[in-house]
Amino acid sequence: MDLSSFDFLQQQDLPAGALYMVATPIGNLGDITLRALHVLNAVDGIACEDTRHSAALLQQFGIHKKCLALHEHNEMGGAQTVIQHLAQNERWAYISDAGTPGVSDPGARLVDEVQKAGFRVVPIPGASAVSSAVSIGGAVMLNSEGRFQFVGFWPNKTKERDALIHDIRSSTKTSIFFESPHHIKETLLVLANALEPDRQIVVGRELTKKFEQIISVRASAIPQWLETASSLKGEFIILVAGRLANAGEAPEHASLLLWANALSPYLGSKEIAAVLAQALGLSKKEAYQIALDAKASDDEK
Repeated sequence: MDLSSFDFLQQQDLPAGALYMVATPIGNLGDITLRALHVLNAVDGIACEDTRHSAALLQQFGIHKKCLALHEHNEMGGAQTVIQHLAQNERWAYISDAGTPGVSDPGARLVDEVQKAGFRVVPIPGASAVSSAVSIGGAVMLNSEGRFQFVGFWPNKTKERDALIHDIRSSTKTSIFFESPHHIKETLLVLANALEPDRQIVVGRELTKKFEQIISVRASAIPQWLETASSLKGEFIILVAGRLANAGEAPEHASLLLWANALSPYLGSKEIAAVLAQALGLSKKEAYQIALDAKASDDEK
């Protein structure tokens, strides 16, 4: 594809001495963005989670650049190599095997090291199973008013799993996580037993790939659905609706901060705490901490 015909791409600011975190397709090559192709063609080099995997992707789009392997086992050392190139005023990109770098993929340490070294990091957005799942969540997102917590991959260790189940069961936010085809049946049955029967769940299979499947089901109906499921192959993303807040239940921290921030220009921390405690039924200790957090956020502005 001749990208030079797109004037808006030529106007894109591409500062030198910067690292570009480029999202790539997860399974459907059609999800590559024009901006991603423009950046990958413009950089001096590309750091890849797996150079062999990325070579096939780059070849598909006629991109020929020097590549550096940078994965979870050499991320710190690879970051220093990238920094050396940035110090020579070069542009470098980082791509993971699929999707957006840093989302349950390597990338966070690289970004941290590059930023600490004083260089700019530029995100190039694209395919993401998380945002795709949220966009089709429907009823599972309504009770939490669009708020959610992404917890990565479902843990295999019992202690971590039990802690996560407790968190999902008690949170009023929608919980989102990834699961492999090898454990999806077991994990869904665990959720069916741990959650209230009418808790809404969305199961997304192969999102952002060629043949996605989306199932909305209540926890009590999961065993029956598993018996008739057409396929449990592929990669899964699960959305679990947050629990309904009880009548008279105190708002969560973020909501409380909104109250405290509104009062902060007019009252001191003790006065704010007194108002929160009386109006919302908070303990004096909790109310005072919220007031302190609000004052701290004001100081940072």
